[in-house]
Amino acid sequence: MHVLITGGAGFIGSHLAELHLARGDKVHVVDDLSTGSLDNVGPFLAEPNFRFDEADMLVWPQLERAAAWADRIYHLAAVVGVYRVLAEPTKVLAVNIAACERLLRAVHCSGWKPQVVLASSSEVYGHNEEDILEETQDLVVSTRVGTRWNYSVSKIADEALGLSYARRFGIPTVVSRFFNTVGPRQSGRYGMVIPRFVEQAVRGEPITVFGSGEQTRSFCDVRDTVVALDALAAHADTDGLVVNVGNDREISMNALAELVRQRAGSQSEIVHVPYKQAYGEDFEDIRRRRPSLARLRGLTGFQHRFTLERTIDDLIEAKRAQLAETEHGNRALVRNQSQHAA
Repeated sequence: MHVLITGGAGFIGSHLAELHLARGDKVHVVDDLSTGSLDNVGPFLAEPNFRFDEADMLVWPQLERAAAWADRIYHLAAVVGVYRVLAEPTKVLAVNIAACERLLRAVHCSGWKPQVVLASSSEVYGHNEEDILEETQDLVVSTRVGTRWNYSVSKIADEALGLSYARRFGIPTVVSRFFNTVGPRQSGRYGMVIPRFVEQAVRGEPITVFGSGEQTRSFCDVRDTVVALDALAAHADTDGLVVNVGNDREISMNALAELVRQRAGSQSEIVHVPYKQAYGEDFEDIRRRRPSLARLRGLTGFQHRFTLERTIDDLIEAKRAQLAETEHGNRALVRNQSQHAA
């Protein structure tokens, strides 16, 4: 199978590439490396079945050719992360919507009908007050606080584009609404909470919980997420299929901070930071975010393999190894400098 992954040097995309390469599929990744990293796909660069293009989806001249080549397309390229969304509000809308439309147009113009998996987000549920979020519920986006909801709006637009192209042009499409995907290779640089908690705990720094910490989330390991996406792709529908992808175990941010601290054996203090201090502007958060997975399980029989504790343990181990490697490199540099000075 030929697999095209946009945003494939990112956190989720690189795990998808790894899954398909392990099967013997041919994988083509395109990424502008604005949030992705070449390190994420570095181990694959020498593989004959892997191709990488560093390119901007808005202007990449090879898009239509790549779409015609692919049997399956995962569209993950987007401006992501709370910090980037707040810092670049117009870019979020322009890039996320335009890149999705350009991809779908390229698929249509190619005359080929690959399976298309579009990455959406639980953010589209906005201010839905239901305890469990189902795909059939209305999407409610607030206009009360600045540009905080631009990401949600961009993903709602992407969903509408995907469903429209599916129904109008018969492109088999599935929209996957991610619920807080976490795991190896994720960076806390753009506001992702578990990598940030883990780094703070391992370093012995204060673990900073934004807001009251009573807000809850449901976290899914990326190694489960990509298995679910692969299974869903086979059910891509020309009417357009929308499916929640995540884990329905719910945990508060206060409990998450304590869990990370315990798993790391850390003495870090847990401190609360007001949203305005954390983000530099007023921020409207969601009280709960727990998915219904009935549709995902009904279609695919999907079962999770990774617990939250296992994910956190793996991230703690990786962070300690990274810090130890950095410390070793710093010591070697100091020794070399000392020898040259002598």
